[in-house]
Amino acid sequence: MDGDKQRAPNNRTLVLNDDDRQTYGRQLVHLDAPASHQAMQNITLCQDTFVALPLLPDHFVDLLVVDPPYNRSKVFNQSTFNRRSPEAYASWLDGWLSQTIRLLRPNASAYICCDWQSSPMVYSVFAKYFTIRSRITWEREKGRGSKHNWKNSSEDIWFGTLSDDYWFDVDAVKLKRRVIAPYRDRNGNPKDWQTTDSGKFRITHPSNLWTDISIPFWSMPENTDHPTQKPEKLIAKIILASSRPQDLVFDPFLGSGTTSVVAKKLNRRYLGIELDKDYACIAEKRLALADTDPNIQGYAGGYFWERNSLTSQQQARRQQKT
Repeated sequence: MDGDKQRAPNNRTLVLNDDDRQTYGRQLVHLDAPASHQAMQNITLCQDTFVALPLLPDHFVDLLVVDPPYNRSKVFNQSTFNRRSPEAYASWLDGWLSQTIRLLRPNASAYICCDWQSSPMVYSVFAKYFTIRSRITWEREKGRGSKHNWKNSSEDIWFGTLSDDYWFDVDAVKLKRRVIAPYRDRNGNPKDWQTTDSGKFRITHPSNLWTDISIPFWSMPENTDHPTQKPEKLIAKIILASSRPQDLVFDPFLGSGTTSVVAKKLNRRYLGIELDKDYACIAEKRLALADTDPNIQGYAGGYFWERNSLTSQQQARRQQKT
């Protein structure tokens, strides 16, 4: 991961330099013995998930958010995840997911990301430990086309809970959508929509089909060189819906830190595990930047907005009003 390579003038990708590696590397934690509840919050563990999980305390996690390697060969900086048979991949999933159960509070929720190929395997393992509540499908507006197949433009997220006693805040994840054909009742009053300085909008309930997500790209300040980085907006929907302020959000495959960063921006506690030191340092750098910039692109005024419907200036103004 070369933070010194030449980039376009408007490229805002977050990178590491040697000073960053020293500064943020000192903040990373490595477990060699069982840890207490108090010690396992608002930190990044830099080590193998399979090594760290047995050392974590019981019943301290409120929300589990996982974006594990999908079942495809992929290079992650200094390491490579190799595609394996469906049975072997399911076994690998079970190997770490089974260890997370004792970490969760009885009313905890969990979300796990996957693509269409790994989704059946993920479901089969996930359903062993959680009551499945929904399968979320979200649109990736980026992706390679194909001459002999449909372009792959979606991914899945399975949502489950440990019990029937769980938290879900539907009002925290409503979508503000522009009204194309405004309807009025018999008295001429707007029907479920309102007029604002920016146009006519309707507040709608969230569904399990998400089409308002932008994949991080070079002009977005949240972008990093991690090859499978999830958008902050996507993780924000999960955290706002299924956790309360000061709840602890845990991600055992943290990558470049999106889950922890969003948790911090939304006033939750966080814990992440990441094997690669550069990615873990990027996570720490993003966490530091969140102190001065708590904005989440596409989320403002207590609502999620349709993709590309807010400029950065509009979002900043709306955030200041809340």
